[in-house]
Parts: sequence; structure tokens; C-alpha cells
Amino acid sequence: MKNRVYIKDLKDNIDKEVIIAGWVNVRRDQGKMIFFDMRDMTGLIQCVVLPNRMNIENSSAKNSDAFALGDTGHGTHDVENSLLGNLVKEIRPEWVLKITGIVNKRPDKNVKQDTLNGNVELEVINIEILNKAETAPFQVNEDTLGVNEDLRMKYKYLDLRTERMQKNIRMRDKIISFFRDYMHKNGFTEIETPILMRGTPEGSREYVVPSRLFNGQFYVLPQSPQQFKQLCMVAGFEKYFQIARCMRDEDTRGDRQLEFTQLDYEMSFVSQEEVLAYTEIMFIELIKSVYPEKKITQISFPRLSYAESMKKYKSDKPDLRENKEDPNELAFCWVLDFPMFEKNDQGEIQAVHHPFCSVKPEDKEKFMNGKDIFSIRANAYDLVLNGYELSSGSIRIHDQVEQKQVFNLLNISEEEQKKRFGHMLEAFTYGAPPHGGFAPGIDRIVMILQNEPNIREVIAFPKTGEGRDLMMGSPSEISDEQLKELGIKLVK
Repeated sequence: MKNRVYIKDLKDNIDKEVIIAGWVNVRRDQGKMIFFDMRDMTGLIQCVVLPNRMNIENSSAKNSDAFALGDTGHGTHDVENSLLGNLVKEIRPEWVLKITGIVNKRPDKNVKQDTLNGNVELEVINIEILNKAETAPFQVNEDTLGVNEDLRMKYKYLDLRTERMQKNIRMRDKIISFFRDYMHKNGFTEIETPILMRGTPEGSREYVVPSRLFNGQFYVLPQSPQQFKQLCMVAGFEKYFQIARCMRDEDTRGDRQLEFTQLDYEMSFVSQEEVLAYTEIMFIELIKSVYPEKKITQISFPRLSYAESMKKYKSDKPDLRENKEDPNELAFCWVLDFPMFEKNDQGEIQAVHHPFCSVKPEDKEKFMNGKDIFSIRANAYDLVLNGYELSSGSIRIHDQVEQKQVFNLLNISEEEQKKRFGHMLEAFTYGAPPHGGFAPGIDRIVMILQNEPNIREVIAFPKTGEGRDLMMGSPSEISDEQLKELGIKLVK
């Protein structure tokens, strides 16, 4: 919109005529004057309609909802008796308006300190209605945290208009921008890895995507870019990152979603200590840059072995805050030396993190001999913040023999190894460097730093706790024609 001024910049335009555009936040009548707050993406401004400012020019209102309300100086009509007054009284919250007005200083008695535009207001001289709005199912100008969550999910585009949700999503953007800039400044290359890939179980259920061109064959959606980022190291990039979208078909809970975002990064020729040091400095800089009001309890971050954490705190995600009621206290810690293997609920052996972790040198002999495997420790580490796991990472295996031994101990047959992981095993024969990495979850980071109760509050369009999208109506059935095209027959 030509010549439009953002609301946050009105304070720099005192005594000037300006054009703004946005949504009506709230309207209130006081005697012969009418006040309403306008909202755009930058903030709020109080608008005032004065009786002596208004006479009506009807020409633009004859064939549309665009009403031009012209200034003719000091008129004599009261607002309630003028066409403009009638129009303004019709205006309701969430109507979309274009307003021309003069930025005035507020009287001293009406100044609101520590508020954007608390010392100015906009004297309206022209209004153009760009769109009207139905009555919203909940108050958009109030916090919706106490509103029924299913209702919020159904009308997510309205929920996102609220001040808290706007702030959460914008702070999320700042955090992602910080991470991206930090990675580039430290020599990392951003590489996008495939979303459609081969199924290679890494610990969670995968989302399956049928192929139309190859009936009876399927892709899966990535649980993480784990294998691709390791192959980027084999390819010689040495420092890789991406803001990665990941999907896991698992039961949801407050701090998890079926699809999520992580800062995924990998480095070649590094030790575990180097990965920890890089990550720690990055998070310290993030807090200083984006959340200067928050305080990190201890720098350097405390370190606990998995065994120590379980013994002392009965958890591998200890909350080390001194005052859990302080919203600005941040207690980071590292949990190191995780077991390489464990038994699942079915009594089968599985990798604690994933099957690509290397083992600690002192446990190498047991590992290669396949003895006492549950005492074998991995070069694996977790970063914990205020009792939440932010990420898992590890120094990876880069040797084919060691990788095959992990698969052997997981009881994966030679045939299955070749079928599912042949590309990785072959890549390791072409000069794979030592490498390791990390993948902090963006959603959880924003949730904690914004002091929100769950990650749905920091995602623009999340799924419900049951994994449904109530706004779009998914998951949903597909037509018989689509099923036939995909070569799929439903069994009821």
C-alpha cells in the first residue's frame, strides 16, 4: 500500500498526516467522541474521531464498502448525527481498515508510559473499510491460553492474531535467524536434504508415503537427516547445517509433535569436546543476543555422566534450577556417556540413541567381541535445559567394520544390513572422516525461553495432542480413485 506508515513509526510523525492499515482491536465510545485501537504487525495505536473533524463525502461509498470520509475543517455536526458517526459506530473488532489521520501528542494526563505510542494518538480524517469481519468465536484482543484448545486449533488463523501468539512466532523467527547467522559466521554450509527417502528405522515409527509411479513401493518421511548429514561429511563439506523439518509417527505429548523443526549440524575432524564447546558457546550467545533479561545459572554448563544423573536425580533430564519459580533462570547441563544398547519393551536389543554412535575407546574391546554389551558406553551426549532434553548428539561411526558390528549386535541380518544401510556401509569405504554433530529442537527451545506450557504455543499451525489438524481437517480419507492410482486397497 503506497505511503502506508507502520504503527510503530507513528511516534516519529507527530503533527503529520499519515496513512495506516490494519485491524480494529477494540472500540469504545466516550460522549461525543469515539475511540478505537488499530493494530498492525508492529503494534497498536489509539484512534480518535472528533465531532468537529467530520463531514461526509459519499461518492466512494455508493458502489462498495470503501467509505472516504473527508476533512472539511471545523464542522458543527455531532458524531452521532453525522454519516461518519453512524459508520464509525458500525465498526467492529477485526474489521480491516485503511485510515488517514493526523498524529497528535496525547494530553499529558493521558500519556501511558512504557507503552508503544503511549504519548501519541491518531486523529482520524479518512476511513476506508477494506473488509468486514464476523464476530470471532473468542476474543482476539485477549490472551487465549484459557480458551478451549480445540476451538483455538479450529480457528488458528484467529488465534495467531493474539498478542502472545504473535510474539511467540516472531521470537521463534529471531531464534532461527540467530542460529542461521551463527552457523554461517562459523563456516557452515546450509544443505537441504531429501524429505522423501528410504525407510531405515532409527528408533521411532516412520510416516510412509506410497509411490504412484512405482506401485507397491514406498518412501518414508525423515525422522531426522541423520544419514544424509553423515554422507555430507563423506562428501567433504566438513561443516553442514540446516533448519530441518522432521516427522515421527509417535504418540504426542506436551513437548512433542508429529512434525517438528531442529537445528541440524555436523562437523568433520572433531572430538566430542569440540562439539560440546561449540554448542555451549552458541547457546550462551543466543541468550545474550535474544534474551538478555534471562540468566544462565552456571557457565560452563555442568556435566554429568548418564550413570551419575540417574543415581542422583533419577532422571537423564535433571532440572538444576535454583529457583523453579523464576521465569528467567536457565539451568543448562550436559549428560554424557549414555549406554550404547538397551532392551525395549519386547525384550529386543536396540540402540539408546541411534545405531550410528561410536563407542568409547575404553569399551571398544567389549564392543568388538560382543561381550557385556549393556555396559558399553557411547560417545553420545544430551543437552538439558530446565529439565527438558534440547537435543541428543554423538561422535559417529566412520568405519565400515564398526558400523557392521553395531548392526550385528542389533541382530540385523547381513541381507537386511545391505538392503537398508548398504549405501552407508559402502560410503565408509571411500575415506569417511571422523565426524560428529548435534540437533537441538527449535520448538522446545522456543517453548522454554518463552515460558510456555507446551510446544503447541510456539508453532504456527500445530497438531492437537491427538495428532489432528482441526482447521484443515486432517488426517482425512482419500478417494477410491486416488487409492486405485496408488495401488492401495483398504482392509476394513
